[in-house]
Amino acid sequence: MSVTPLPELILYTREGCRLCDDTRATIHSLLEDRAARGQRTAALHERDISTDPVWEQQFSDTIPVVELGGRLLKLATSPLKLRRFLDDALDGSLV
Repeated sequence: MSVTPLPELILYTREGCRLCDDTRATIHSLLEDRAARGQRTAALHERDISTDPVWEQQFSDTIPVVELGGRLLKLATSPLKLRRFLDDALDGSLV
């Protein structure tokens, strides 16, 4: 029996970003909730935008940014928007 790998959920952050810290905690909570309900989850990976000039230019004014299945959610600070984003991406045909 083969195991399907979890989709990659990317959180673009920057050191010292308090909003990013809050978003990280919210994502962990939402993924734990999805797992507890037997729903599909994702593997969270973080990318510090200060390590890549392209990310820095692309996301400097909009972090935290969440990416999943080619979709982006900029200024990802609302728990409700994050829940909807995850539900759409993980339960729909986007991943």
